[in-house]
Amino acid sequence: MKNATLLLLFFFLTFSGKAAITTSKKANNCSAYLFVYFTGNNGDEESVRYAISDDGYNYKALNNNKPVISSKTISSTGGVRDPHILRGEDGKTFYMVLTDMVAANGWSSNRAMILLKSTDLINWKSNVVNIQKKYKGQEDLLRVWAPQTIYDKKAGKYMVYWSMKYGENPDVIYYAYANKDFTDIEGTPKPLFIPQNKLSCIDGDIIYKDGLYHLFYKTEGHGNGIKKATTSSLTSGKWTESSDYKQQTKESVEGSGIFKMINSDKYILMYDVYMKGKYQFTESTDLDHFKVIDNNISMNFHPRHGTIISITKKEKDALIAKWGITESQQSNPIIPGFHADPEVLYSHKTGKYYIYPTTDGVPGWGGHSFNVFSSTNLKDWKDEGTIIDVKTDQVKWADGNAWAPCIEEKLIGGKYKYFFYFSANSKEANRKQIGVATSDSPTGPFTDLGHPIVTTSPVGKGQQIDVDVFTDPKSGKSYLYWGNGYMAVAELNDDMTSLKEGTTKVLTPQGGTLENYAFREASYVFYRNGLYYFLWSVDDTGSPNYHVAYGTSTSPTGPIEVAKDPIVLIQDAKNEIYGPAHNSILNIPGSDEWYIVYHRINKNYLNKESGPGYHREVCIDRLMFNEDGTIKRVIPTN
Repeated sequence: MKNATLLLLFFFLTFSGKAAITTSKKANNCSAYLFVYFTGNNGDEESVRYAISDDGYNYKALNNNKPVISSKTISSTGGVRDPHILRGEDGKTFYMVLTDMVAANGWSSNRAMILLKSTDLINWKSNVVNIQKKYKGQEDLLRVWAPQTIYDKKAGKYMVYWSMKYGENPDVIYYAYANKDFTDIEGTPKPLFIPQNKLSCIDGDIIYKDGLYHLFYKTEGHGNGIKKATTSSLTSGKWTESSDYKQQTKESVEGSGIFKMINSDKYILMYDVYMKGKYQFTESTDLDHFKVIDNNISMNFHPRHGTIISITKKEKDALIAKWGITESQQSNPIIPGFHADPEVLYSHKTGKYYIYPTTDGVPGWGGHSFNVFSSTNLKDWKDEGTIIDVKTDQVKWADGNAWAPCIEEKLIGGKYKYFFYFSANSKEANRKQIGVATSDSPTGPFTDLGHPIVTTSPVGKGQQIDVDVFTDPKSGKSYLYWGNGYMAVAELNDDMTSLKEGTTKVLTPQGGTLENYAFREASYVFYRNGLYYFLWSVDDTGSPNYHVAYGTSTSPTGPIEVAKDPIVLIQDAKNEIYGPAHNSILNIPGSDEWYIVYHRINKNYLNKESGPGYHREVCIDRLMFNEDGTIKRVIPTN
């Protein structure tokens, strides 16, 4: 193959082809779905995993979310990504294609893809196709990404298409036909699609509907979203491009996957919201207009760029018999995506658990909204949506940096009321202040008070952030705690939306080092067996040493006696757990069973350049006590 410049010129001058009509023959009696995916950028995360669903909305991992195919035995790099699976025209043969790549080697480090073939979804024969080795003139080839397969009925062959980048040229989606055994590609790869703006496009995904091939692709490096183009002939080079982006989020996305629901006119377009560490599902009947259906989706795993096909009950049963289904996988992190500063609540009104975190993954801690997640078992969490957005008219006094919330459920006049406290940047003062919003439900809607209730530091410095609310079970009085560099407390008035005058007090634990208990932020207070426990975070939020320390008191307003062994929770680098801190505590009602809910730094974002301070994830572990009431050091888990 000639170099990329000549190939692109050839494409623009001579690219043409005859129409091919493709109909994908599905096995009869499909009643379930198979999700094929990988999970991350480290170690065996870059491996093929399976999950299944009976309805296309609720997925459960197989094999405890561990690999079902060994990357080391099928790849040339030791890792695989972007799995695409296709049922063959005979209804019983399956084809899978993979990116042969390890992210740790760099995003322009791979030259190969992998072709696999199976008749049972369990046993696969595989072959590596290295483009640079297979063809001449490939010295400036930088990457071979995200291959996929579709059957071209006109050609009577399976077309493999993928994106490649040469030198300084844009990423282009190419194609070639697989040989009869699906062990290699034939002929010379040719461009399949180049957008009119001649800019990069990757992650192509094609589905046939109503006489047209619909290509969903990512606009790599310019918009980082998903667009669509259509054609009546795959190899014609004639595409009609839609001007709008199809993803239903403002976040950067990639890895779109489109599939049709069984016995339905609905199509699901899913994609990897990779900067947020989560997946989004959308629904359409015309492949042009999509609506978010995330509230209908559940997964007990955190996928990256994958695909879904329909399978029969017999195939599903065979997969479960081989690997076992993970009915409910309590794993950390418990919430998909980047979130921090989790506040946990058990609601006596609903009988459910709720977590209110900071929205993370935004450069400079620039998140501006809060979501709430609900659970009945502390294992499976549902995103209940946004309850506060400080960049809207919902909060008139603030304009960003929505951080570290807390919530209190109070029975007032025979009805439960909810008071949601949070910090945000004040438009008027241009500094962090603390506000409050109220609701009759733990999931909202919440109404902001209209102005902040904590506006200044009692020590003349430090930010007004990291608020905590605590109601003393002995007196019934409620208190607010906050501070960065200092710990302050004030009693709340009965309205729960204002501070009682003259009650503000500084409680900062004195002394200590970064190795033990030097106070930084994130106060949290709870009561057990006559003692008030004060927990706080030590060191900087972006540091692997960021950890939790504690002390106790006989009063909710101190003084605090620092524990002899003050560390509650700290990193475990050997198990890739870094910077666990900023916690809340949950007591299971009617028991002495306790849990600590906290955030840690995502292990893929440890260096300063990648922003460890705002790439955090929420976890939960048991909190246990010694007979004398001291806290046993928590062993953080994965």
